[in-house]
Amino acid sequence: MALPLAAFGVWQVASARSFQFFGGLTRAVATDEKVVALTFDDGPDPAGAAELLAVLAERRVSATFYLIGRDIEENPSLARDIASAGHEIGNHTYSHERMVFISPGFAAEEVERTDRLIRDTGYTGDITFRPPNGKKLLVLPHYLSAHDRKTVMWDVEPNSFPEVDRSAEAITDHTVARVRPGSIILLHGMYPDHEETRKAVGPIIDRLRAQGYRFTTVSELLTLGPAR
Repeated sequence: MALPLAAFGVWQVASARSFQFFGGLTRAVATDEKVVALTFDDGPDPAGAAELLAVLAERRVSATFYLIGRDIEENPSLARDIASAGHEIGNHTYSHERMVFISPGFAAEEVERTDRLIRDTGYTGDITFRPPNGKKLLVLPHYLSAHDRKTVMWDVEPNSFPEVDRSAEAITDHTVARVRPGSIILLHGMYPDHEETRKAVGPIIDRLRAQGYRFTTVSELLTLGPAR
C-alpha cells in the first residue's frame, strides 16, 4: 500500500500547477486588470499553424506559442512565420518527453537545444518555458532556477477536461466561463485532430473582448503582478 501511495504523491507533485520544489512558477497573475495571455502548446505543424496565425492576425492578438524543438526542425518556415508575425515563442522542450525522472544533462540539452532553434527563427524576445504536460519534479525546476528561468503553467485549459465535449462551442464556453483577470489560457490547436480547438479560438477572443478583456503575451503578463 505504501509504494502506490508514494508513487501517487510524487505524480501529484510533478503535475501541480501552483507548486514546484525550486524556482519560480506561474499559473496566472494576480491583477485587477482584465488582461489574459492566450497560449498554444506544441508544433509548429502544417495542420494548424497557418490557420491559427490567420485568426490571430484578423483579430490583432499577440499570443505565446510554446514550440517543440523537434517540430521547429521539421517545419522551420512555420516557426519563422510565427516569429515574423510578432508572436512570443516559448520553449516546450526538444522531444516533448515528460520531464520528471531525468538527468541534469538531459534537462539542459532539452532546454538549450530548443532555445537555439527558437533564436534561429529570428525571434529576439524573452523565452519563457513550459514543461510538456505540465510535468516537472526535481531536476528540471533546479535547472531552470539555476538559469533564472520561470516555469509557466496555466489556469484555464479546456482540452484536459473529460466532461467538455470536443466541439468548438463547448471549448469556447468552458474557456470563457473560467477566465479571470490575469489568466493564462492554454489551447492545443496545432495538430490535425485539433480542428475544433482551432475553430474555438476566434469565438474565445470575441467573447472575452466583449467582456472587456485584452490579450497580451506571457512575458508582458508576468510584469503586471505576482503569481497566483
